[in-house]
Amino acid sequence: MSEDQPDRKQSGFKDKTRIGEARKRLLDAVAPHDRTEEVPLTSADGRVLAEEVVAARNVPHYPRAAMDGYAVRAEDTFGASDRSPEVLRQSEKLTPDSAVRVHTGSELPDRANAVVMIEQVDEFGDEVEIFDAVAEGENVAPVGEDVAEGQHLYDPGHRLRPSDLGLLKSVGVDTVEVRERPTVGVIPTGEELVQSDPNPGEVVETNGLTVSRYVKRWGGKATYRDVVTDDPDALRAAVQRDLTKDVVVTTGGSSVGERDLLPEVVADLGEILFHGVALKPGHPVAVGVVEDTPVVMLPGYPVACIINAVQFLRPAMKAVGGLPRDSFPTTEARLDRKIRSEPGIRTFARVQLGAGEDGETTATPTRASGSGVLSSVALADGWVEVPEGREGIPEGETVSVQDWEWSA
Repeated sequence: MSEDQPDRKQSGFKDKTRIGEARKRLLDAVAPHDRTEEVPLTSADGRVLAEEVVAARNVPHYPRAAMDGYAVRAEDTFGASDRSPEVLRQSEKLTPDSAVRVHTGSELPDRANAVVMIEQVDEFGDEVEIFDAVAEGENVAPVGEDVAEGQHLYDPGHRLRPSDLGLLKSVGVDTVEVRERPTVGVIPTGEELVQSDPNPGEVVETNGLTVSRYVKRWGGKATYRDVVTDDPDALRAAVQRDLTKDVVVTTGGSSVGERDLLPEVVADLGEILFHGVALKPGHPVAVGVVEDTPVVMLPGYPVACIINAVQFLRPAMKAVGGLPRDSFPTTEARLDRKIRSEPGIRTFARVQLGAGEDGETTATPTRASGSGVLSSVALADGWVEVPEGREGIPEGETVSVQDWEWSA
């Protein structure tokens, strides 16, 4: 432990770091990796491009009919009207004063430069009457109308969506160069943890499972480790084992109790950036750096674990992986019960959304505190973030409910 790092077991958390400052220290210590890989388009949904993409060919690559009807030379329809239709011969090849039947998407015949919609045509044997003149290019999709060969499509850093994959396939792209997913070692800790059938005094391990699945949702690759007991040597070995990962995240053992050993272990191996943050629930969070690898130490209470994973693990992963850090979608709702909070503390109040008698969306707090009540998160529709400068939010105020379960 460095001389300027306070002994938390003696002082507790008298001086908590503001969440904005804590996140800044974390992100200042994270450098994006430079690893890339080539993946087939069919596996590229949600991946982040590592290079610019340009169109390899025109779309469409041939002039095509934009409507069902007849391909014609526009000049052969001039003067056509309801009272005085132009009569053209039906033909398989276009010649003067003839028309060729086409369907939407059909290649335009040679010498054709327009299409008359089927609704403007009457058919009589091998002749057609045209009741509306068309201009050159009318109802025709020219070469490159959608995308031109060589056209810039995407910059590095763009996260690919299903619509992007369709566009890329249409222009002849089969594989793309993307950033490798950031790797995360997930280490649950605590001698009381078991995987199933707990005895009195034992707790089923849920945090590691939850966090590892969030890592996947957020674009990373998680290695979900076995539970590590509260022993300094075992914890040190577990952290060192995963220093090959881009990020190490632990759950449990981050506070200041006798069995909360992780901050001291990480301090011995590297540096602690902060320990104790002014947020609720979940202030006993710590972040350190060991051999240039960020180590995020999440509290053991499930709600506190999740909140801090969103606030610190997610941005660390996004930064190291060069991934876009999109804001969570929000829903505006009227608060139907007061939310209490402490000045100087960022509070995350879980709420359920509903509909009031007037049809307005309402937000009902499920629980503003209670770090260990997992159901208060799992059964919530989102949370309301109460800033440090407010002492609660009164009933009836319109609030923004963050959908933090959103997967990007």
